[in-house]
Order: sequence, then structure tokens, then C-alpha cells
Amino acid sequence: MDKPTIALACPTMDLTPFIRDVPDFPKPGIIFKDITPLLGNHQALSYAVELIAKAHRGKGITKVVGIESRGFIIAPPVALAIGAGFVPIRKPGKLPWKAIREGYNLEYGNDAVEIHEDSVTDQDVVLMIDDVLATGGTMEAAVKLVRRVGGKVIGTAFLIDLAFLGGGTRIDSPVFSVMRYT
Repeated sequence: MDKPTIALACPTMDLTPFIRDVPDFPKPGIIFKDITPLLGNHQALSYAVELIAKAHRGKGITKVVGIESRGFIIAPPVALAIGAGFVPIRKPGKLPWKAIREGYNLEYGNDAVEIHEDSVTDQDVVLMIDDVLATGGTMEAAVKLVRRVGGKVIGTAFLIDLAFLGGGTRIDSPVFSVMRYT
């Protein structure tokens, strides 16, 4: 059976008008890249999802892992488009079954992510997805977590890479992004 594709509204589309800059959020000095205008536009969302799917079809991916919370929005349609299952990685204490945790450091403290211990196996080929790559700490921890449960991580994908922050250098896996800010 062929894997489904999303019909693109156009062969190329400029997504920058669908990303809203929000100054001083979540704290002064930060310019937050808000993806909700992109999510609210059928053509823009379809285009972004299909770009990620197209870059990863034919790689034997069996699971697409999305990181809470905006990774949950992008990962399931990509999983459907490439014929894979979806697995959530969540903040601590949010998963109902037996979970394992991976902690990581932030510039202002510590955090952690969790995954169900049986959601990925050593038979799984995994694509990791989140909305924005900033400093890379969350994805770095998520990749380690998936590898701890046996998954073979073959890549990471993001709607936006804030390349000027250097987050991609922390991730021990290929990085794909739909948009890149340098």
C-alpha cells in the first residue's frame, strides 16, 4: 500500500508570513516565534507537514515521536503521511503507564521528559519532531530517552530552527527544519 501524501496547494510556499514574532515572551528580551497562524491556515499547515514527510519517506520509519506540547500537533500528521505510528514524549507525571525519565539543564533551571517504557522498541526506526529548535536541550534529552528504550533515531525535524542559538550542535542525529533563522 502506498503511503498517503498531502496535496500541496502550491509547489513552493513562503511560510514566513505565518510565523508571528511576539516580543518579550515568555520573558523580557526573548522574541517568541509563534506558529499558531501557520497552524490555523490549512495550506500552510499542509505544506509544512508534507515537507517534513517528503524528506523522511522511504527511510523505514516505524514511529514518529512528538515532544509536548507543540510537537504533538505536527508529529501525528507526519506519522500518518509516512505510514508510521505516533509516540508522545511528555513532561514528568503526565503519562498514565510505566514511564522512564531523562533530565536536562536549562539556562534558568532543570527540566525532564518522559516516555512510556514500552512505546518504542529495539525494532523501531524513529523520527523525532518538535515545533522549534532553540538551544536543543529538550530534543537532546528526548533523543537520549528514545535510545534508552531501544529506538534507532534516524533524524529530528522541526518547523523552525533558530540556528543562531546553536541548538543543532547538541543533537546527535540529523536535523531537518522547514524554516531556518540565522
